[in-house]
Order: sequence, then C-alpha cells, then structure tokens
Amino acid sequence: MKINGNEVKPGMVLQHQDTLWTVVKAEAVKPGKGGAFAQVEMKNLLDGRKLNERFRAADKVERVRLEQKDHQFLFADGQALTFMDTDSYEQIELQRDWVGDEQAAFLKDGMMVTLEFHEEKPIGITLPQHVELEVTDTEPVVKGQTAANSYKPAVLENGVRTAVPPFVGIGEMIVVATEDGSYVRRAD
Repeated sequence: MKINGNEVKPGMVLQHQDTLWTVVKAEAVKPGKGGAFAQVEMKNLLDGRKLNERFRAADKVERVRLEQKDHQFLFADGQALTFMDTDSYEQIELQRDWVGDEQAAFLKDGMMVTLEFHEEKPIGITLPQHVELEVTDTEPVVKGQTAANSYKPAVLENGVRTAVPPFVGIGEMIVVATEDGSYVRRAD
C-alpha cells in the first residue's frame, strides 16, 4: 500500500531500497525555505542496520503489513528453537541466533509468543512483556537491611544475571521484564 512521505509514523514497516525497514522515529520538519518533509530514522528488519531518510510529502512510500500469528514455544534442540502455530498446529523451527540470545534466554516451554511474517517468511518475534523465573543464586538476606534503593546481584534459572532487592532469596519466584532482564516484582 502506497502512502505519502509525510504520513510515515513510528512503528510502521516500509519497503524501501528493496528491503524491509521499521520506522523508529519520524519528525515533521518545516524549514523556512522549501517544502515540508519528514525526517525518518529506520531500522532494517533483516540485518539491524539503521538509516536516516528524508521523505517529502509528494514522495510515495510502500507500507508493508505484516501478518502476526500466535505461536507456542515447544522446545529447544541445540541451536534450533521449535514453535507451533496454535491455529494450524504446524511447527516452525528457528535458529537461536535469529531469535537472539537475549530473547531466547527467556523462552520457557509452553510460552506464547507472536511471530511476524512477510510473504510467509518469519521476520520478527515478540515475547510476553514479563516472565516468571526462579532465583537460583544470590547473596543471603541480611536481617534489618532495608529495601531503600539497594539491589544485589542474582542469577536466574535461565542463567541471566539481574539485580534484585535485598529481601529476595534463593528459590523465590520473581517477575522479570523480557526486554532487559530487570526485576519487576515478586511473583504471586
């Protein structure tokens, strides 16, 4: 679908220079001389490189709609991660380096994720915002220590290192943000 250059917004996916880009920032600029334009920062969906581009209102840009499907993570076998489409029960195998080690560390058996497809080819994965994990190693709880902005290092069941409040001990379940591995709260 073609759109005008001044209609580009963050989050859109564009077909530009024969590849797919996601719009990170889009700023409308109205210079003193000349016509208005949109200054757009984009990130390549396939290789991650960035591009700054200027689109005038008269420029036509190809907007791409991605198909999003819910998938269930089944298991990891070495470098291969297996997901199942919850509607058709078809399985798809993705490589760990395609998913990214940071995100792959948070995958748990049975977890629901969203895969994005373009022309039947997977190009993106979205994990749930938060995940519950067990603390496997941390310093012992010190009696009388307050939770006033002091955090201690901890290792989670998936091997990820994070910082937790002093009252969190080994064996406790905590909620962690999948975006950066940061502590959110104790699990219910």
